[in-house]
Amino acid sequence: MARVAVTGRHDLTDAQWAVLEPLLPKGKKPGRPPTWTRRQLIDGIRWRTRVGAPWRDVPQRYGSWSAAYALFRRWQRDGTWARVLTVLQSLADAAGRIIWDVSVDSSIARAHQHAAGRAKGQGREVKRWATLSTRTYRAVSGLTAAETASPTITPSPLHHSYRP
Repeated sequence: MARVAVTGRHDLTDAQWAVLEPLLPKGKKPGRPPTWTRRQLIDGIRWRTRVGAPWRDVPQRYGSWSAAYALFRRWQRDGTWARVLTVLQSLADAAGRIIWDVSVDSSIARAHQHAAGRAKGQGREVKRWATLSTRTYRAVSGLTAAETASPTITPSPLHHSYRP
């Protein structure tokens, strides 16, 4: 494994590169060796995504911006980034470094002001929904109208304005 000096404080360390390198696809083309190492290009890609700058502003120490962009797009198109993310997440999960708990603060989960409800006609809409779903149920199950005459299909309890 070739060692590359870490030039920026956010560049990959040798330990991080040792984990990441085996997950990357091997080069297929023989011929001239690359001008920049993959580690430099990946550090350039990471710099660009962290900073949010245009590709042309990637510092020269990470290689040419066009080489970094070409590598990024090639791996994006063939699914390499998704595979690397999946493997890294599974390794971190196995080591107990990921907590999968989800917390939702209801004080910020708000509905739009126009989603407050409808004052008139809501009951009729629910009845149409119930009728349509009864017909659909009949058509799918092969039952006749007499067999589905009992009110077995009702609207969701969330429709509080339903009036039979």
